[in-house]
Amino acid sequence: MRYLGIDFSVKNMPELDPGYIPLGPWMRAYLQGASKPISIAVERDKGKITVRHAKIYGTPDMAEADFRFVERYVKFLLWSIGGFRVYILGADDIAARLAKEYVYFENGEGENGKRWFDVQFMSDVFENGFEIVTCTDASAFPKENDASVSVGGHMEGCRIGFDAGGSDRKVSAVIDGKTVYSEEVVWHPKTQADPQYHFEEIVKAFQTAASKMPRVDGIGVSSAGVFIGNAPMVSSLFIKVPREKEVRKLVHTVFDRAAAQIGDGTVPIVVANDGDVTALAGAMGLGATAVMGMAMGTSEAVGYVDQKGNVLGWFNELAFAPVDLSEQAMMDEWSYDIGVGCKYFSQDAVIKLAPAAGIELDEGLTPAEKLKVVQDLMEQNDPRAVKIFESIGVYLGHTMQLYSMFYDVEHMIVLGRVMSGKGGDTILAECKRVMAEEYPELAQKMVVMLPDEKTRRVGQAVAAASLPEVAGCK
Repeated sequence: MRYLGIDFSVKNMPELDPGYIPLGPWMRAYLQGASKPISIAVERDKGKITVRHAKIYGTPDMAEADFRFVERYVKFLLWSIGGFRVYILGADDIAARLAKEYVYFENGEGENGKRWFDVQFMSDVFENGFEIVTCTDASAFPKENDASVSVGGHMEGCRIGFDAGGSDRKVSAVIDGKTVYSEEVVWHPKTQADPQYHFEEIVKAFQTAASKMPRVDGIGVSSAGVFIGNAPMVSSLFIKVPREKEVRKLVHTVFDRAAAQIGDGTVPIVVANDGDVTALAGAMGLGATAVMGMAMGTSEAVGYVDQKGNVLGWFNELAFAPVDLSEQAMMDEWSYDIGVGCKYFSQDAVIKLAPAAGIELDEGLTPAEKLKVVQDLMEQNDPRAVKIFESIGVYLGHTMQLYSMFYDVEHMIVLGRVMSGKGGDTILAECKRVMAEEYPELAQKMVVMLPDEKTRRVGQAVAAASLPEVAGCK
């Protein structure tokens, strides 16, 4: 296979997507011939800075390959780590070109750049203007200032674990790692414009769990969204809440304010992205570290626990991170980028591949219903459906190599509605086959698995309860 002057070998291709150009093996081949050092730093909240070093060719004939490499590399860093400022050292022309793409005019007074969505999203999360900074010499390049945060895995004491889902909220009362009470209540956070609704429902859940224990030592929350500390900066739970600054303050403080209603008002609370809590639950169940969890459902949701068993505090929003270099790749209708993860590891991937497999889906069906049609065909061993799930398995096998360039992963837990039934078994089998044939060293190191009983034994709410480190309950 050849792309932008780089030759690389790929033995396995998705049968239903012959134009697919896997980003990971292309990057690996590109780096083998590159020799000019560059450095990229991403700055996020509280002065945290993550630094990565790479190489480019730096020659006129490889200018487009150089730009494509750096552009996709920066894009992946932004959606894996998160940040509002990107520093580039050693590639002035590329940095200047990127700066023109990362432009967004909120009030429409100018022409937006190609990556305007990324600018808008990062600016909203960090409440800071986004910029690409060209560092003309090493003295202007920032130093690494990054560390994982030790949260989770603490089971001692009396704890509340809260799982804030989009259609139901779950809460558990946990004493020394054992659930003494649990409830699941239907709520409607995505349709409510007044954040007081969310606050009252959260307090109600906390109070119910608190009433089942002699005291509360800590509260842990698992919630969809991107968080700075305990503040939900972007979350689907508050999608109807107006964007006015004063109203958003009520959203940003909702969990802290709810915790203040419990006990003497000083109970510690830790809020984490639900993807990270899923990975944490898997790590606790397996008794392992370096765990990534990927849920394939409406979109792609990812969480990660590092080698120390810590949550990094990164975005892990890999639904928007690139995986395919093909210029014909499907566009994501939200971010307006092509070749990003949500179109390869979600129900959209199944729907995308159905026409190529010869399966005609009724346009009147919802995406979830379309997925169910294909899954029903898969249960009947329909060869057309088999090809769809095999193709997704090939995507996954190549993408594991890409993810391993940015994350240290030893256990990959794949779950979600797309992974249910025979389709999930086929995806997993194909992923393992591709890894064994294309990336044997990685296949030896990384175990890709469905969640078994061992990994399921720690529920989401219980894993959330383990987030804060607090004194025991006597």
